[in-house]
Amino acid sequence: MELQELLGIFPGVTALIGGGGKTTMMYTLARELSRRGTVICTTTTHIRPPDHLPVLERVDRAGVESAHCVCTGRPSAEGKLTAPPQSMEALAALADYVLVEADGSRGLPVKAHLSHEPVVPACAGATIVLVGASGFHRPVREAVHRQERFCALTGAAPGDPVTSENLAALLTAEALGDAVFVNQVEAPEALAAARKLAGLLSRPIYAGSLRGEEWTCLL
Repeated sequence: MELQELLGIFPGVTALIGGGGKTTMMYTLARELSRRGTVICTTTTHIRPPDHLPVLERVDRAGVESAHCVCTGRPSAEGKLTAPPQSMEALAALADYVLVEADGSRGLPVKAHLSHEPVVPACAGATIVLVGASGFHRPVREAVHRQERFCALTGAAPGDPVTSENLAALLTAEALGDAVFVNQVEAPEALAAARKLAGLLSRPIYAGSLRGEEWTCLL
């Protein structure tokens, strides 16, 4: 089963938040969806420009239809792309699917959010929260972006390990997103932790390895 089918991605704007694989998920979905329609990849925060897609500062319908899939954003001084000059509503009118990386985690597998985060477009029809399984059993101080916020919401200490229980407490307290995807599940222990997490949540949860292109529904 393709990832877009598993996650139930519909035409319109889909936002990806959290940590542990947002960019990989965006381009995996883009590859699949471009066989069904036109796709725009973009960000409301920062992403590195891809080397496998046309990168445009402004998008028009002819350009999207010609390439089937493009990336758009404003170039920044650091070499990354920031939010595009066109609104998400405008982009949604130019392509069948708009995929938005709407969060930053500094490469860490788990993300706790401050009040101004994530930057999900108001027009997003679905939001997926990613969690990296590489964070399980590692100290909070090593695995979590915004560790102070994580500790405040879960009662964990910076030296405590990230567990299914405190991760479920975080996801429940923040109440962000429509579904959860646990990425980097490449060993039986990681799958067991993901299954335990699924038992503590009341929303759809998926697990797998985006790089290995394997995934399944847990709940």
